[in-house]
Amino acid sequence: FAAYMSDSDLHLDSVPLVALNMSVRKKLGLYLNPKNAVASDWMAVAERMDFSYLEIKNFEGSRNPTLMVLEDWQARNTDATVGRLLSILMEVDRKDIVVDLRPLIDEDVRKYLDSLKKKAEPPLQVPEVDSCVPRNPALTLDDDPEAPEMFDAFICYCQSDFKFVHEMIRELEQTEYKLKLCVFDRDVLPGSCVWTITSELIEKRCKRMVVVISDEYLDSDACDFQTKFALSLCPGARSKRLIPVVYKPMTKPFPSILRFLTVCDYTRPCTQAWFWVRLAKALSLPK
Repeated sequence: FAAYMSDSDLHLDSVPLVALNMSVRKKLGLYLNPKNAVASDWMAVAERMDFSYLEIKNFEGSRNPTLMVLEDWQARNTDATVGRLLSILMEVDRKDIVVDLRPLIDEDVRKYLDSLKKKAEPPLQVPEVDSCVPRNPALTLDDDPEAPEMFDAFICYCQSDFKFVHEMIRELEQTEYKLKLCVFDRDVLPGSCVWTITSELIEKRCKRMVVVISDEYLDSDACDFQTKFALSLCPGARSKRLIPVVYKPMTKPFPSILRFLTVCDYTRPCTQAWFWVRLAKALSLPK
């Protein structure tokens, strides 16, 4: 396998599968979807990923089984990394795929890591100047240097959905639930590096993250970063770290990266009476 590693500085075993864009996933399907009597196909890859016989039979009915296998594996396994995927392809003797697609995979990984660096790290400064996040920073309104402010959930939303966020505050904070939500526009102090502060809050200050899904969410770079950052910290639905919420009808497809998580749906009149109870209970569970 080492012979096919084109860049030793890319630590692919620590890069989550979300780094691979749709174009690479579709190309993988072109290699693996056709049933081939000679070369291993997507079923051999799925077996290596520990999918059961019944699960593989279920994938067989999909138009693009390779794509479905990758998304399912990504959602339920903490070791679903780019490096592990390449290892599996080598194990099933598909070196041809690794050789052909490795340049495209490396490019996706570079873009992913660059985006995290640009968004999640403070810019480099000369030695005399402090970084934009001081040691013991006060990030939020009620921060104390000795006791940082902690939250039950970080709310991931775009500006057009802020009215619903206000409703969420009323229903979850100002009722018997008494939950503590981290709402960026309300709680974060101005003057900080946005991406660094967001990463700090999601990773260290908030037990969970509520993702307010809408058509506008799909076009938001900030929401995209927050969601992928949270998934990279705790991949898989088992962690119950991310809770998608849909509060209005959508015309665009639901984000595939979250489709394996249970959704709290406010758009169905028959279940609206249970919506806040279910959401509050999920956010009140131990971490």
